[in-house]
Amino acid sequence: MGFGNIAEFEKIVETYKTEKNFNGAVLVATDGKIDFIRAVGLADRESNRQMLTTSKFKIASITKTFTAVLILKLYEQGKIDLNETIGKYFPEYKGIGKDKVTIRQLLTYSSGITNESEKVEMLSFKSPLTLSEYINKYCSGNLDFEPGSKSVYSNTEYIILGKIIEKVTGKSYDKVLQKEILSPLKMKNSGLGSSRKTVKNSVKSYTSDKTKKEFNNDEPYLIENFFAAGAMYSTVEDLLKFDSAIFNAKLLKPKTTELMLKYYPALGNVAFGFWGSDGYGNFAEKFYYRPGGILGSTDNWIHTTSTKKTIIVMSNTDATNLFELSEKLYLESIRKK
Repeated sequence: MGFGNIAEFEKIVETYKTEKNFNGAVLVATDGKIDFIRAVGLADRESNRQMLTTSKFKIASITKTFTAVLILKLYEQGKIDLNETIGKYFPEYKGIGKDKVTIRQLLTYSSGITNESEKVEMLSFKSPLTLSEYINKYCSGNLDFEPGSKSVYSNTEYIILGKIIEKVTGKSYDKVLQKEILSPLKMKNSGLGSSRKTVKNSVKSYTSDKTKKEFNNDEPYLIENFFAAGAMYSTVEDLLKFDSAIFNAKLLKPKTTELMLKYYPALGNVAFGFWGSDGYGNFAEKFYYRPGGILGSTDNWIHTTSTKKTIIVMSNTDATNLFELSEKLYLESIRKK
């Protein structure tokens, strides 16, 4: 098994910084141990604050993997049946899928529930609504297809799952997240974001205008509206702790971990909180991946099962193809010195 070369990792990151506008932090690990970690660029362009490996990024839809783990913890405790419907745990739910859509279908984006928020683009994330108001307005529409027949990616399902976690536990999603995952794993630099609080050492996000070759501040939005589908922040090192805990069955029992990581070819290779692949592009082995993105906040997380490589890339712009960068780092990580 190869472990790459630090100088070569540095060269890859520097090339992506100078030629492809990469601005962010990267981490490469083997079986949970860091082989390479680096940060480049600016965390705040206005103040010229430099990016650090400890900088906190919005991790967007990577939040969904945390939500999937929390649901599966409740499943292990016998508090949730994955084949029961939304209405069993969330009786106030007003959508047509209340007694038709199962927890399993929510986890695999196969509910068929109309993605109402997509129709209005970012508008739903700018409206100051309570969670219940948001669900009633944007997550309770018609069914676009028969539940379980296909998978169509959406935030809708995971926002509903977050509400179900609160209903079943009687606690806020934030408190359950802290108790079940962040505190046990000592993920002190991670949490649920809110527009009402400032997170120390967090980065500002920027969207790129490729024609003008400039960066603009993200348009304003309320991160809390993404809730259990995309409101978290973290660092590359904290996310590695989460990665190691999942893939070494430290958070969930081995059988539950296997259930989480099983992916379904008929549903586009979706797993619970991840997608899986038997090999794609430069990855000639089985791997799991979880991207995330909200405007200029972009992330990519990959874990290979044979070589046990973890590649985590976080950026505060949308200028760079992070999957491509991850591939380059992976190829170097398996190259023998």
